[in-house]
Amino acid sequence: MTKIKKLVVANRGEIALRVMRSAKEMGIATVAVFSEVDRNAMHVRFADEAYCIGPPPSSESYLRMEKIIDVAKKSGADAIHPGYGFLSENEDFAELVEKEGLIFIGPSADSMRLMGSKLAAKEAVAKFKVPLVPGTSTPINDIGEAKSIAKKIGYPVLIKASAGGGGKGMRVVENENEFENQMERAISEAMAAFGDGSVFIEKYVLKPRHIEFQIFGDKHGNVVHLFERECSIQRRHQKVVEEAPSAVLTPELRKKMGEAAVNAAKAANYYNAGTIEFIYDEDGSFYFLEMNTRLQVEHPVTELITGLDLVKLQIKIAEGEKLPFQQEDLHIHGHAIELRVCAEDPSNNFLPDIGTLHTYRRPQGHGVRVDDGFEEGMKIPVQYDPLLAKLVVHAQTRELAMDKMIRAIEDYQISGVETTLGFGKFVMQHHAFREGNFNTRFIENYFKPEMLKERTEGPEEQLAAALALLVQQESKPQPASAILPTAAVSKWRKNRV
Repeated sequence: MTKIKKLVVANRGEIALRVMRSAKEMGIATVAVFSEVDRNAMHVRFADEAYCIGPPPSSESYLRMEKIIDVAKKSGADAIHPGYGFLSENEDFAELVEKEGLIFIGPSADSMRLMGSKLAAKEAVAKFKVPLVPGTSTPINDIGEAKSIAKKIGYPVLIKASAGGGGKGMRVVENENEFENQMERAISEAMAAFGDGSVFIEKYVLKPRHIEFQIFGDKHGNVVHLFERECSIQRRHQKVVEEAPSAVLTPELRKKMGEAAVNAAKAANYYNAGTIEFIYDEDGSFYFLEMNTRLQVEHPVTELITGLDLVKLQIKIAEGEKLPFQQEDLHIHGHAIELRVCAEDPSNNFLPDIGTLHTYRRPQGHGVRVDDGFEEGMKIPVQYDPLLAKLVVHAQTRELAMDKMIRAIEDYQISGVETTLGFGKFVMQHHAFREGNFNTRFIENYFKPEMLKERTEGPEEQLAAALALLVQQESKPQPASAILPTAAVSKWRKNRV
């Protein structure tokens, strides 16, 4: 068993800070890597050492394996933690790290390689009797054959890139007439994004919920799950709100899905942190979707309901320790919800926004956690993901957690860029979410951009509109009764941003 003394965090922003804080508590020295645009970033200032690895584009910095390995050697580090995104699921990087005599904090390259291909992953988990969505088990590139298979499955069907992720190379086909066009587009997009045009076809679940199970394995063959997370509130197939536990699972179904998740991990001889993602149908059926071979963005909700530090657990497993608990030792405590606070404009199809954080003040209080990597006055770089922060709350019940999230959103002060805070409040207040009766089509079914404007126009905004009208007409004589009270105008001026 090898004890890690110095750790390179091959990432940036909030996840880099998140990993470094846990490492520091374990007495492990930390090394930051950064691009030129991140020179003054919080994770750079927090680390014990920091090294510039290139220009702003990730292809010239955070994705340069050899530069990160070189930093590890120069700094005398023992291990590398990849965080999520960038090189976190790159089996070649994991292989290179170990070849250079360093510890990779994550699964083996072989497990990554297996689960990185959706088709190979489906074949592997099928041997362990993990439920699969009806569809193909091998790559399809013949349109005629594919069309015949789709007809047998029954429309609608989903065409999906084998090496895909983040919604790329994915097409929903409603009927036979549009099949050829959609398949050609899926193959083309998959080739452009991943250099692999192989696709498979599966039944499209009309009202799916996205439920995933956090699993952990050690290098001694032990695997457990740390319960589920519901991730059904999404835009462009990417998550915005996550919670644990799911509002829809019974204890019996949780046990059944958890066992399937553990079996899926065993199919890959998996160790360290991973996530098994399922599609859950309204009839109670569930199907294996994919495995993410890394720490997830939404891991804090699992930490809050289990009381575990997942990063510390990752490090201990990488050092060779056994899991310190068995499945029966784990229990759910309360309810946790996470909102991804992104620099995006929900009123404009969630398009990313850039600018300077003129105001940035985090909410506080019992049961409120903010994981971020920004401070007031910092600029949002255009080169990276628009995630500003993860706002996470924990309470005894789901209802209390939703109410706490609303309060935290109202306390979170951000100006200079558009954010998803208003959308998060909309979700927390919507009857479908509060009742637990929703699916991945929540935005499509319930959200319209103008709804945010209606909800945000309170007394201050109304006063602002009235004042603007007053300014327009100030050249005209007005009766005294038409002038706004001094107190009202002062209140508007005091509260405007």
